[in-house]
Amino acid sequence: MSGTMDGRADSSGRVYQASGDQHIVEHHHHGGAGPATWVGTESVRQPIGGRAPLALRDRTELMHTLRAAMAPGVHNQVYVLHGMGGCGKTAVARALFQLATTESQRIGFWVNAADRTSLRSGMLAVAADRGATEGQLNAARNGLRAPADLVWERLAESESPWLLVLDNADTPEVLQEGGWLRASPRGTVLVTTRRATPHWWPHAQLHHVGVLPREAAAQVLCDLAPETGTIEQATEVADRLGRLPLALTLAGGFLSQQIIDPWTMTKYGQHLEGQGRVDLIDQGANALVPQDDRHLIARTWQLSLNALSSQGVQEATSLLRLLACFGPDPLPLALLNGRQIDAVVPRARAEVALRGLLDQSLTGMVDAGVRCLQTHAVVLDSVRAGMSHEQVTQLTDAAAKILGAVVPAVPERGPKDLKTGLLAPHILALLSHSTDASVVAAALDVAIRLACALHRSGDYLSAWELASTSAAVAGPLLGPEHHLVLSAHARAGRALFRLGRFVESEKLLRRVLEDRERLLGTDHPDTLESYFAINHPLQQLGRRTEGIALLQRAAEGRERVLGKEHPLTLQSRAILLEYLPLDVLADEVDGAAMPLPQVCALHLGPDHSVTLGARLSYGYALFRLGRLEEAVGGARTVAKDYERCHGPDYALTLSAQLQYALIRAGLGDTLSAVELMATVADRREQSLGAEHPYTTKARELLAEFRARLGHH
Repeated sequence: MSGTMDGRADSSGRVYQASGDQHIVEHHHHGGAGPATWVGTESVRQPIGGRAPLALRDRTELMHTLRAAMAPGVHNQVYVLHGMGGCGKTAVARALFQLATTESQRIGFWVNAADRTSLRSGMLAVAADRGATEGQLNAARNGLRAPADLVWERLAESESPWLLVLDNADTPEVLQEGGWLRASPRGTVLVTTRRATPHWWPHAQLHHVGVLPREAAAQVLCDLAPETGTIEQATEVADRLGRLPLALTLAGGFLSQQIIDPWTMTKYGQHLEGQGRVDLIDQGANALVPQDDRHLIARTWQLSLNALSSQGVQEATSLLRLLACFGPDPLPLALLNGRQIDAVVPRARAEVALRGLLDQSLTGMVDAGVRCLQTHAVVLDSVRAGMSHEQVTQLTDAAAKILGAVVPAVPERGPKDLKTGLLAPHILALLSHSTDASVVAAALDVAIRLACALHRSGDYLSAWELASTSAAVAGPLLGPEHHLVLSAHARAGRALFRLGRFVESEKLLRRVLEDRERLLGTDHPDTLESYFAINHPLQQLGRRTEGIALLQRAAEGRERVLGKEHPLTLQSRAILLEYLPLDVLADEVDGAAMPLPQVCALHLGPDHSVTLGARLSYGYALFRLGRLEEAVGGARTVAKDYERCHGPDYALTLSAQLQYALIRAGLGDTLSAVELMATVADRREQSLGAEHPYTTKARELLAEFRARLGHH
């Protein structure tokens, strides 16, 4: 043989030759100009693409609305289901199609509107079904008449009411250009799309389709793989999948396929914690016939990005990759407005790129007290999975700079800023995604500053969680002795103290202190900070002498290294007033050329946090010395100033009010002391918890004051 094939055909016969595999579909049309019988590879009378869900979970309110649209005599409506890829829009459309063609006795038409060719072919098939002649169809195909006019003319003359589904209409420009989307008095149109912008859908009713509620999401897994776990285990897996219907369907498909070595839902959930989570999810696509990119987590979003690129919005891909460096929690929009965004997307194009992502439902706007973006976790995972190592390094570096620009270098005390408070999960996500040591160090520095800001706002639990988790994530790459890892541990130790966990605080701060002394020396500012910080738990644990010695070392070292008027030096001197022995304290108070609060106000200003702290400590020193008349005026005003500057529930506001109550009680005004202490006790219980040592102390003092009042 020569390696070629020879063939011959007679009359209308045809011979095809191929050296490889070919798939050939022929359409033969015979006869005159009567109504055409449409012959094609797909039927417009049946839903196409993917598979129908075993049961449509949740969507109750939406299906109630759509069911009403199928009632007799209800026509002339266009409904648009919009949402991110994989959220189950097509599943809802399938459910309505089934309802329309069975219970409502409507003719159902299903057209794939993903591109011009599929849309045109499908719509002309609808026209053929509704009686268009071969001549009319040829005229429409050859441009001799408007194809959409023919389709809608035939639909308007249909004897039977109908439902037309335009599935995957992610390019609404095509619908508008050809005039394909219209309302009709003989039927109802349902569109599924990722494009959310209302201007694409004039005169249509828009309905957002999002992720499933927890119970419904878990039930989807149980529907598909009922023997692999309990509803509780299914709920855990559903949460890890972000309750996205496509991911749930793929996971259920994977679990139901395992024969030789069946997996449980628990085992599947454990494997979702690894790096190959997207690949694992997509293995369930083997159960979907036929397969296409819309059925794969790893590729479905690329369809939307490709559409944006074809529209000249290539920056949308870069912006989505940047978002993939963060987490799935609400992300303040303000982050995209700084000059640091230029490293990823020129600020002049950032607005266009974001509008594109929103229009394609790749991200969404949410109100979390401030305007935010929120992107589904599975979208972020799949985008990250498609990024090269170089892209990850470049983008995580840019993300660290973007976050760093909005977190203050030296956070102020006061109420928590909503925008800043939303950043913690994104910093942790950035740390976990980064593989470059310099990027991890930059992100850890931001995490420490944010933990400090949370601490100074009174959110001690969040400060501890952020600092401790950041140290745990960054430690393996940077090393346990890296100065930033030690700083994160130190910040966690200080938060533990405020949470009333004094033993844990002292233990952690002690370890950091010893490492800093060994690595940095005794005069390094970080070591001096450790001397200062560890005094607090030591005092609460009854180790007063040890705490005072370390606090004095901090004050002397800071004066020597930083200067006499430095805020940290003044802060150390102020705290010493609370703990010095009485004979030393009297000399410190009486021997000063100017009272310490006045020194602080002179150098830092009257409302500076160190100045307010010095006034509080000075008032407590006067109380300890028994100079109540001298202390009472300052105690009253500092309590008011703390409330003015930081709010009524701030920890130091309550400390100032407690001090004022102690002084009032010492002066014999027990009734005022009881009123003040009752407020302190209640507010400490609300902010710190009933079991916190500071709450317990306030309750004990309140009981003591009330006993005095009753005695008198």
